[in-house]
Amino acid sequence: MHEQFNFAIEVLGTISFSMSGSFAAMQKRLDPFGVLIIAFVTSVGGGTVRDLLLDIPVFWMHDLLTCALIILTSIFTMIFKSFEKNFRVTLFIFDSFGLGLFTIIGVQKGLNVDIHPLICIGLGTITGCFGGIIRDILLNRIPLIFRKEIYATACIVGGATFLLLTKFTTLSYTVVQIFTILLIVAIRTFAVKYHWQIPKFYGYEHNNSEM
Repeated sequence: MHEQFNFAIEVLGTISFSMSGSFAAMQKRLDPFGVLIIAFVTSVGGGTVRDLLLDIPVFWMHDLLTCALIILTSIFTMIFKSFEKNFRVTLFIFDSFGLGLFTIIGVQKGLNVDIHPLICIGLGTITGCFGGIIRDILLNRIPLIFRKEIYATACIVGGATFLLLTKFTTLSYTVVQIFTILLIVAIRTFAVKYHWQIPKFYGYEHNNSEM
């Protein structure tokens, strides 16, 4: 049961980030091949960096299912765009769910190789965020993680909550996974809706001269 649910999380995370990448690429009016490339790097970018850091085989290079899911999802998204005009909202929804799903995958990967819990939270954040960073760089946008919106912070809070609940409560592992995913999505949603920001400890200097 536990392995089946982990598999479902990976599938849903791949689909969510693939749709997120596809919508972002279509916002920039890329051609179908460009949409596919952006969807691919969004889906596997974070996991690739994670696996390289762990010095283990990169997951998608031995898993045709992941590649097939990304291709099929991208094609579906390009067809679906004829019915969905509000790219911004759709992109936000799928990006938020992908963030939550992939953060859990990254934390679990770290736990599976007996890495310190704090490093596991970092791996979860990398898995959740780095695909979006690569996507935004390729699309010539400032990555979400570097903007005012709370993004990586949601991963850190979610990863820490996941570890605390699994260690100090009797909740089932599946319930903890679901709760953590929804928590990350909720943090992202409320942060955008109510303009939550991390406090800044510096001011801006208005200067007309170019650096």
